Amino acid sequence: MARTVQCAKIGQELPGLDAPPYPGELGLRVFENISQAGWDMWMQYSVVLINHYGLSLGDAQAREFLMQQMEEFFFGEGAQMPEGWTPEGTPGAVPGVPAGKGAPRK
Repeated sequence: MARTVQCAKIGQELPGLDAPPYPGELGLRVFENISQAGWDMWMQYSVVLINHYGLSLGDAQAREFLMQQMEEFFFGEGAQMPEGWTPEGTPGAVPGVPAGKGAPRK
């Protein structure tokens, strides 16, 4: 039988992760409080952040930014999509291009 958790992101008892996704306190907190479905939501959202801000995962500052965003996404009051981001399919949106002036680059 799969391990279940009361998912802090979704608010339901759901199948949990098989192992902590990261070492350390945050990885353990995610493992104990986030479902696989919640983790899948984060993975999709993190791709949006990486692409929108042009982040390089080889950069320590970019990794720290993503860890902060992950903590906010799961345990904060709620994560907002990046400013100026428009989902594909929105009238007038160019696929893959943020609305407005574009994203600040790090």
